[in-house]
Amino acid sequence: MAHHRGQPLALELAAASELDEDGHAPRTGNVWTCVAHIITAVIGCGVLALSWSVAQLGWVGGPVAMVCFAIVTYISASLMSHCYRAIKKANCYHDDGRGAPCGSHGDEHLYMLLFGAAQLLLSFIPNFHNMAWLSVIAAIMSFTYASIGFGLGLAKTIENGTVKGSIAGVPMNTPMQKVWRVAQAIGDIAFSYPYTVVLLEIQMFSQQIFSFADRRFAATFPNSAFVNRFYRIRVPGLAVSYKLNLQRLCFRTAYVASTTGLALLFPYFNEVLGVLGALVFWPLAIYLPVEMYCLQRQVLPWTRKWVALQAFSAVCFVVGTFAFVGSVEGVVSKKLG
Repeated sequence: MAHHRGQPLALELAAASELDEDGHAPRTGNVWTCVAHIITAVIGCGVLALSWSVAQLGWVGGPVAMVCFAIVTYISASLMSHCYRAIKKANCYHDDGRGAPCGSHGDEHLYMLLFGAAQLLLSFIPNFHNMAWLSVIAAIMSFTYASIGFGLGLAKTIENGTVKGSIAGVPMNTPMQKVWRVAQAIGDIAFSYPYTVVLLEIQMFSQQIFSFADRRFAATFPNSAFVNRFYRIRVPGLAVSYKLNLQRLCFRTAYVASTTGLALLFPYFNEVLGVLGALVFWPLAIYLPVEMYCLQRQVLPWTRKWVALQAFSAVCFVVGTFAFVGSVEGVVSKKLG
């Protein structure tokens, strides 16, 4: 194994000699990769919990909740996109200023570990952010499991000979249990609408968290050999060699291991998705777009537009808090039960 001091990591990530107008590596995406990313985000893993959520909310509340969250997502994505060209200002403002119950079974833990191992291997694909074909594969996979879910649901309905469910949703033993289930369902639905969170990444980078971490480490420690040095490893049977970076090895291994560990610790799909959805929904999907829009467009306090945006944010905060409390109660009940 031979090694050498390669170019700094920041230069590898920005291979071109020029930067774009917002100071980042030139965009390599196009309309097709953008559409693929949007499909992947909108038809994400959150859709797997929608059937359970509709069952809890009923045939009226379930569709109404999905429509409401779709409208909220559209509004917040619109606000966020208006701030795109002022991304330097946005950075400045930032710097300154998911149906069976999921129990703990050995098979599930094994599948989680296998999935984590696969993710660990995939995380070491070099320059993940430059692989446009990956967006197409991800979009195809999103269509695939959404179609599988639809097909299984349709087959079950045909097998039963009737459409089950009720207007009020799945009955519970006590009213409070029903309240918690409704809160969890709302959190799951919020998790299934993640478009706003990834909108700017699609517009700017079409990259994932690994690329962000690589750039951040390179900028913070420009003279560190641990961060910037690459070791060439020859792959048996191949004419090319693999460039190994210790910072990538450690960070990506720790990242995948931590997410796999959390899945093993809390194997409760619906409840965990509800917690994640509630946590992400208001701060990233509502509050940040609203505040960025107000600052970038210089919306004055107590004007009609400002009041409308703040009321929109406040209502979403209440909904997110309700969903978070109910989802946490679900996780605690499952863990202690």
